[in-house]
Formats: sequence, structure tokens, C-alpha cells
Amino acid sequence: MTSPVQLIAPQRHADARGWFTEVYSEAAFKARGVTCRFVQDNHSLSVPAFTLRGLHFQVPPHGQAKLVRCTRGRIYDVVVDIRAGSPTFGHWVGAELTATEGTQMFMPVGFAHAFLTLEANCEVMYKVSDIYAPTCDGGIRWNTVGIDWPLPTGIVPELSAKDAGLPALANFNSPFPYDGHPLEPFGRG
Repeated sequence: MTSPVQLIAPQRHADARGWFTEVYSEAAFKARGVTCRFVQDNHSLSVPAFTLRGLHFQVPPHGQAKLVRCTRGRIYDVVVDIRAGSPTFGHWVGAELTATEGTQMFMPVGFAHAFLTLEANCEVMYKVSDIYAPTCDGGIRWNTVGIDWPLPTGIVPELSAKDAGLPALANFNSPFPYDGHPLEPFGRG
């Protein structure tokens, strides 16, 4: 069974000029079990190191699957299972994504997403499977899930006012159904 959350390392073809990679191929992703259609690309810049964005999601009818990659710098990317009835509800997985390596993280609908920048001036690009719908926008406060964030001692992450005011996981009533695929630790692929 394919894990619902996947780390994907596209192959890079390098020579003296640099490298080339396919970051997304519908056929290759379908072979991995990723069958959603992406409809929008997003791009963010976080100037200060240790900027935290998330934990974000959209509720139905505009739930979003995401394919995330770091295009400048390094981030710690995190996904939390928020599907009602899931035996791994509230569990999380995280991985460092870097522009140098090009590894991406895919998460289906029903997972909250966040990232922490590990250096200044990080850029992140991600594909989403549905449009941004402000009325469906949701989130969970970053420090209510038990995530082991790689923050130096004494450092508090840079947060938006919106993210700082998100509710705790314990107060979240999930509209996402469990599909029979628990969150599992992932390997590179």
C-alpha cells in the first residue's frame, strides 16, 4: 500500500551547465498513486530564518492536496493527519526539503500542512488540487500537536497574527473522512 503522504525525489540530469529535472509528470505521479488534478501553483518568500507558516488546510468542498518543494534555501516541512476516525489522527511526519536536493512532499486532502524556514530568504512553491476558497480556509496552531520543530533553544518562530491565533488540535472537529490508509513514516522515492 502506498503511504498517503510521500517524499518524492525527482531525478536530476546534470552536466557542466547545471541540471534539469521534471518536477511533475502526471503519468509518473499516477504510477505512485497520486491521481489528483492540480489547478493552481503558489509561491512564497519568507525573509527571516525560523518563519513558520501553518498548520493550514481547506475544508470541503474545497479541500486541497498539495505538492510542496523548496526552491531557495531549506525548510522543515510537516504534515499532520486530521481525518476523522483515522487511527493516526493527530500524528505527524516531517522532513527537511532543500533547493539543493529538490525533494518534494505530497499530501492528500485531509492533512494539515506547515513549514519552518531553516535559513533566511527561503522560497517555497507548491501545487494545490483546488482553488483558494477563503470560506473553507482552516488551520491548527503550530504548538498544539507535539511536533518536534527544529528550533534553536530560546527561539520562537516568526508567525503571522492569523497563524498565532489558530485553534488547538484538541478543539478541531474534522470534516475529513478516513479513507483506510493510515499515515506512515515515509521513505524517499
